[in-house]
Amino acid sequence: MAWGLPSTAGLVPFCQKLNRLKTLEESPRETPPRRLLTTLDLTLLGVGGMVGSGLYVLTGFVAKKLAGPAVLISFGMAAMASLLAALCYAEFGARVPRTGSAYLFTYISMGELWAFLVGWNVLLEYLTAGAAVARACSGYLDAIFSRSISSFTEAHVGIWQVPFLAQYPDFLAAGIIVLASTFISCGGRVSSWLKHTFSGINLVVILFIIILGFVLARPHNWSAEEGGFAPFGFAGIMAGTATCFCAFVGFDVIAASSEEAQNPKQAVPMAIAISLGLAAGAYILVSTVLTLMVPWQNLDPDWALADAFYQRGYSWAGFIVAACAICAINTVLLSSLFSLQQIISAMATDGLFFQVFAHLYCRTKAPVVSILVFGILMLFLALLLDLEALVHFHSIGVLFAYSFVAISVIVLRFQKPSTSSSQDQEQASTPEPGQLRSALRPYLSFLGGCRPGAAVAWALGVLVASAITLDCVLAFGDSALNLPTWGYTLLLLLSSVTFLLSLLVLGAHQQEKQQDTFQVPMVPLTPALSILLNIFLMLKLSYLTWLRLSICLLIGLVVYFGYGIRHSKES
Repeated sequence: MAWGLPSTAGLVPFCQKLNRLKTLEESPRETPPRRLLTTLDLTLLGVGGMVGSGLYVLTGFVAKKLAGPAVLISFGMAAMASLLAALCYAEFGARVPRTGSAYLFTYISMGELWAFLVGWNVLLEYLTAGAAVARACSGYLDAIFSRSISSFTEAHVGIWQVPFLAQYPDFLAAGIIVLASTFISCGGRVSSWLKHTFSGINLVVILFIIILGFVLARPHNWSAEEGGFAPFGFAGIMAGTATCFCAFVGFDVIAASSEEAQNPKQAVPMAIAISLGLAAGAYILVSTVLTLMVPWQNLDPDWALADAFYQRGYSWAGFIVAACAICAINTVLLSSLFSLQQIISAMATDGLFFQVFAHLYCRTKAPVVSILVFGILMLFLALLLDLEALVHFHSIGVLFAYSFVAISVIVLRFQKPSTSSSQDQEQASTPEPGQLRSALRPYLSFLGGCRPGAAVAWALGVLVASAITLDCVLAFGDSALNLPTWGYTLLLLLSSVTFLLSLLVLGAHQQEKQQDTFQVPMVPLTPALSILLNIFLMLKLSYLTWLRLSICLLIGLVVYFGYGIRHSKES
């Protein structure tokens, strides 16, 4: 036997460990969940989660750096991509009888290794989101004090000329994270009353920005003399779409609240669609007035909305917008820190991450060690990285996680559900999920010999591979791939046909149907389109963003194979 080559008998249990599924323990509840939330309640929750810091952080940044006035198209396309992801997320929110995340959804459907990678990615996503909003808050505070803070830092520290690093260390952003982490470690929480108050103030200020912005609008700012409507072309619009995607991640609060909805099968998808539409409308209108008030070249991405009013001589309006932005951004920062601790605690409780991070301090009932370690990491990210690097890294993390949620929907839809013995007779007459549909067996006899789920697994793998290939062809074009025209056309046709055939194979198999919970319509088409669009948007982000993601995922694999695989509670 050759040295260093593991035997087949040793590989089988190893692969089984990687594919372990999480078993949800059914704990009896003293009282059933109170179904009080109407469609309006869920819609308001979604709007409050989506229309927040993204409005003050992303609009000016995307307009100045990526898309110009066409940022409004970027927000519209990002909203459509988010709708596909939100529907997939909503099905899990309705099916899984507890508050969850992309990590939990992947763990119960795809296996442990994929769940760890998604959880690790979500952890990084919250880290970068917290650092990004801290830098944005720092920018607005600095603006209120007439740039005296940044001028002092540049004068005494100097300006750095290093790619993806900030021009100077942002000590104010680091201090904001220290204060927020201290607040949480002492057991502080953001009350729902405070969230609703800030959400109401935020909506009033958005209406104020839109109305006064249209009064101050100058259509000349979209003219060819100022660079035109889309100065960066279609590539800039799609790069802006990839960045704007993370503005709509607040829809997960609707899925998390589905247990308390009066009619989740109808209320959840309706609330998601309405809240996404309202949020997209707010982002599009604000982006429109922003680029009509001030030429996009003159925008300051660190505090664009407030600065636009200052540039037009309405300093009082700029101060109101800046003050509201600081309130909204700090609320999001605290929420990011809370969510970060939740995903860390979930992974540590499952044994995939170090147990010390799940330990709660007896007095405050807060994970002090976790807050200290990851608060320091977030501090350094905010201190050293610029806003562009943080926003792009956050965007690729969101797209990565929601791609796995879409894949998990397909996997779970074709899996045989775990049923009790009392339900076996009821399901004996119904076809098993993953089997070839009986009406198609005479025409697809070559698939009839496969065991239930085998053909689905192969088709899903081919679907993802062909989606990646098709997206690479579309995103980079024949010039970047160094292919002749006929080679580019052939690759485009082959990847498109393979993608469609894999969809047809999946659609030819029996799916699980549940009448009492919401299910994504038109499966596998809807999640497949979500996967296709998410991967395409990820490819529109910079190579440095991909490099940082790859390095972080490699570190995550070291943690999993060094610790998680041996301490998993599912072993």
